[in-house]
Amino acid sequence: MLKSKQQTLKEKVNLKGVGLHNGKEVNLTINPSKPNTGIIFKRIDINKNNIIQANFKNVVEPILCTKIKNEEGVTVSTVEHLMAAFYGEGVDNVLVEIDAPEIPIMDGSAVDFVDAIRSAGVEEQDEPRKFIKVLKKIEVKDGEKFISIEPLNQDLIIDFEIIFNNPLIRTRRKEFKLSNDDLSAIYNSRTFCLYEEIDNIKRMGLAKGGSLENAIVVQGNKILNEEGLRNRHEFVYHKILDCLGDIMLSGNRIFGHIKTSRGGHALTNKLLVKFFSNKANWSVENFDKIEKENENSYKNPVAINA
Repeated sequence: MLKSKQQTLKEKVNLKGVGLHNGKEVNLTINPSKPNTGIIFKRIDINKNNIIQANFKNVVEPILCTKIKNEEGVTVSTVEHLMAAFYGEGVDNVLVEIDAPEIPIMDGSAVDFVDAIRSAGVEEQDEPRKFIKVLKKIEVKDGEKFISIEPLNQDLIIDFEIIFNNPLIRTRRKEFKLSNDDLSAIYNSRTFCLYEEIDNIKRMGLAKGGSLENAIVVQGNKILNEEGLRNRHEFVYHKILDCLGDIMLSGNRIFGHIKTSRGGHALTNKLLVKFFSNKANWSVENFDKIEKENENSYKNPVAINA
């Protein structure tokens, strides 16, 4: 059940790993933070201007990862899996300290971040959690790609379709409902790529830290990782994981129904930019308020077709 109060960690946790795209070793510490501070990143390898707010407005160059930048040009890359862990585990306020420009990729999924959060434990804070209520449907199209969000009462649904010209991945579609679904398979699903795309990705200066230890590599109808897939829907589940992390950059949890085909980091960010550009599309409310409204509706039921 989604909590009505904001939450942070009970104690700090430390992780260590390698950046997927820059290949650099990085130390990461997730610290408890005060209510209403949100998710904040701090580059401790830089002495000043090193604070970056986790916000969709700060997203730049969303190519194969989500990168955020502050006004002074300081960046943090590949935040999406960690942000998805915060969303799913109900973490609202933390300070994330890193000594490199990229969040460690770990095993390519969010499971290490989730385990770290659970090992520290979450602590309820004395402030109501705010949520974003979708008031009208908004859609973004980019050729054959599209993404939309529409109103949904007190829940989040992500309906995601992937379409690949590959005999193993093919076309797959899954719907995730936050209130009903176990997040374990989503958390455990790793990033993936096609073998024939690796050279081009590396020519872009990316995936310097990529390996079979942190990504699924597909060649034709064969998976090159010895252990194979963790679950039969791992490809589309990982895309849902990415989407969950990217919408956490809205600053508060969104209650709405998201539908997308061929979506990704850039398309999700375009949706958030368009959605928040007009105040008529959304409202921010306290969770306590909607619970009271629901209680009143039960006390005073409306007769239909009586």
